[in-house]
Amino acid sequence: MSPQTPAAQRTAAAPTTADVWRAIEKASAAVLAHVTPRGEPRTSCVVYRTRDHALYVAVAKASWKARHVADDGRVSMTVLVHRGGVLALMAPIPPASITFHGTAEVLAADDPQVAPMLASLGPLIPPDSAPSSALIRIRPEGEFLCYGIGVPLMTMRDPNAARSRVPVEPTA
Repeated sequence: MSPQTPAAQRTAAAPTTADVWRAIEKASAAVLAHVTPRGEPRTSCVVYRTRDHALYVAVAKASWKARHVADDGRVSMTVLVHRGGVLALMAPIPPASITFHGTAEVLAADDPQVAPMLASLGPLIPPDSAPSSALIRIRPEGEFLCYGIGVPLMTMRDPNAARSRVPVEPTA
């Protein structure tokens, strides 16, 4: 297959919802996008953990990120998925990614339901910062927009063959 293989001729199966969730659970870095109260878009790099098909990001309770997310509750997130080892260093292949939109909620660190998740984020939060921390719980909605998930590394050179849309929740 050439790098410009039409979609109808592709042989790789699209990733499943379970495949995408596994990739999200194995990764830990993402770009979180939200909107300020004045309607200005903002992004920031975050580290996260997953539980029950939600992503959790630790933030300072008084941070602009916590305030902006609490004001609007709508976010977009792109999870960066490491692929390739040495081959990715030699060939011009961008990183794999999973992008989605969803709802976000800021949870206080002193909430009893939040304590277990905050503990699992332990290495991400300096011990003296834990009392002033909060968690952002992000619940993906709709579809995952994937690039390079469930395809051979060399297929990622063909953007049309490397892209897929996968439902966040499995279809019946």
